[in-house]
Amino acid sequence: MSAAKIQEKQEEQQMLMVEMPSSSSSTPMELPSPNTASPPKPTSTAAKYGLSASVIVPIWIVLSSSVIIYNNYLYNTLSFKYPVFLVTWHLAFAAIGTRILQRTTSLLDGAKDVHMSKDMFVRSILPIGLLFSGSLIMSNSAYLYLSVSYIQMLKAFTPVAILLISWTFRIQEPNKKLAIIVFMISIGVALASHGELHFNLFGFCIQAAAVAFEASRLVMIQILLHNLKMDPLVSLHYYAPVCAAINLCFLPFTEGLAPFYDLQKLGIFVLFSNASVAFLLNVAAVFLVGVGSGLVLTLAGVFKPFIRGCKV
Repeated sequence: MSAAKIQEKQEEQQMLMVEMPSSSSSTPMELPSPNTASPPKPTSTAAKYGLSASVIVPIWIVLSSSVIIYNNYLYNTLSFKYPVFLVTWHLAFAAIGTRILQRTTSLLDGAKDVHMSKDMFVRSILPIGLLFSGSLIMSNSAYLYLSVSYIQMLKAFTPVAILLISWTFRIQEPNKKLAIIVFMISIGVALASHGELHFNLFGFCIQAAAVAFEASRLVMIQILLHNLKMDPLVSLHYYAPVCAAINLCFLPFTEGLAPFYDLQKLGIFVLFSNASVAFLLNVAAVFLVGVGSGLVLTLAGVFKPFIRGCKV
């Protein structure tokens, strides 16, 4: 979901440890991403502020679940069915917020290590931003047609999509073991779809497109940005304004002025609190990465569907 969705997707990237052997190596390889290409040292931000994992992990879990539930509340309870506008608003808020943090705190010191040239921006950040915008818009739109729990089940197909795209472009060579894994995950998603009580074909296609966009984005990151060192907040600092501008170009053709007329349904407090919770999630994730390992992040993610299931 918008800025929060950026973080959730980045969190999921750390959990997607896929065995992808190449012709020269058989060791497990983690797909590079802005926050996995070079993990930040675990003592930096969190240690500076004296925060422990026992404090940060619950905060991150609550914020992550709250963002999804909050957005679902706006779409379905308040009938503010404008996902493109909401994504654009979150990204614009995040773009401004990261620049304020850069000037007032040390949370974005990692941006100093990224040497972003115009050529790199046009050839790498911009195309990845286009895929990211497509992923965010599609995944947010899916909440208009599908349940939160079913969307989470469909996201299990993301590693499969990554493998299929990697095989298609010869980034990795297929083998029997991976083929069996792909088949098993596909069967699981098919069974989940068959058992869904409120199945919607259009919503399913939208979420499938979101998975395809996200998988393509991860593969492009692997190809284009594997040498850059960006933690989740630094990544948001670069991607948020690009994605916000791209979404703003699509807004007149998709939702027009309707969301601006319906802003009265939300009010100023809901609008800003929703974007603030989404942005705080990204800040919390930086502290989480600082105090924990990939195992901590994985274990924390296990409780998110349970909390959402209790609240939705």
